[in-house]
Amino acid sequence: MVQMIPFEAEEKLDWLSLTDALSAGHARPKAEIGDTFLYRGDDTLLSRAAWIDGMGSLVKTATIFPSATPSVNGGVNLYSDTDGTLEAIIDFHLVTKWKTCGDSLLAARLLARPDSDTILIVGAGTVAKGVREAYGALFPKARFLIWNRTTARAEALAQQFANTEVVDDLKQAVGRADIVTSATMRTEPLLDGAWFKEGQHIDLIGAYRPDMREANDAALVRARVFVDSFDTTIGHIGEINIPLEQGTLQRADLIADYYDLPHFKRNSEDEITLFKNGGGAHLDLMTSRYILDAWSA
Repeated sequence: MVQMIPFEAEEKLDWLSLTDALSAGHARPKAEIGDTFLYRGDDTLLSRAAWIDGMGSLVKTATIFPSATPSVNGGVNLYSDTDGTLEAIIDFHLVTKWKTCGDSLLAARLLARPDSDTILIVGAGTVAKGVREAYGALFPKARFLIWNRTTARAEALAQQFANTEVVDDLKQAVGRADIVTSATMRTEPLLDGAWFKEGQHIDLIGAYRPDMREANDAALVRARVFVDSFDTTIGHIGEINIPLEQGTLQRADLIADYYDLPHFKRNSEDEITLFKNGGGAHLDLMTSRYILDAWSA
């Protein structure tokens, strides 16, 4: 019987348990993945498929229309690993929220300093709200700052949470933060690596197209750079691909992805770590399996 899992299922989910599930998923055989991107101006039709031996397969289709509200929609189908039957149709927004934010949260759990007490969120859209929830679970005593191009939107988000304030000077806010997490749809870099300070963790979520970047070359040069997946970032996302093509960044500068968890770590208290959240259907699959298991339990 196919299970229909609504967004309300998130009441049964836990952010730290999801990061455990993502870590366990990367201990399984490496996922087979296939992505298809279709573009019409600023609009994107993205279909992602993944198969992990022992976990099953998934197809997720997303429509990304930046001028619409909400700007991202789609559908998620989860299939059995044993006979290929459709096991669950899971709310697209539920999977996307928990996959995207859980992806970055796992990196922060591995790379950010445990004593981080000030976290800057750049952007105030749908993803930013999930980021505030996720990081709040890992750093419950932290002070959160929100910067957004439109201040009113930042204020609306900040009012939903305690220990959260709006800032209007991005450079100054970066200097205050132990963690900077950015979720904007930028094609020109917004974050300058010259603003970074020793010991920071930088989390870049927003860029997903070849022409998109949130941080400049100085940011990548100053930091030790990690990605969630080499397969879904190199050759696909401008944040990584443009510096590689221009020679600013070398392939060897990408330290590790999640399939190399032993090397996915901070080496010193004062180094700057930078994580590029590229997503990928294998992460949707791991997240969807976690959601189905929690829902069924």
